[in-house]
Amino acid sequence: MNLNDFNNLDLNKRIEVVKKQGIYLDSHFTTKERCNLYAIDMFFAEVVYSPSANIIAEIRGFKIGETLNKYSIDLSNRI
Repeated sequence: MNLNDFNNLDLNKRIEVVKKQGIYLDSHFTTKERCNLYAIDMFFAEVVYSPSANIIAEIRGFKIGETLNKYSIDLSNRI
């Protein structure tokens, strides 16, 4: 599966793909959301949880950019 195929899926199908193919990498927390980062093939998937609603609000597929940067900062603090 490529990034474009993943991003064209509905939320429930994205959840299935992340569960079956995703490799957990890291978590990132803010006051508004909790995010888990997964690797799938040659792209990343960010699962965004809404703590107030206790649901998966969104799954963002991406390769590079600002979304990935927040995890890089977290990882550098652990080394």
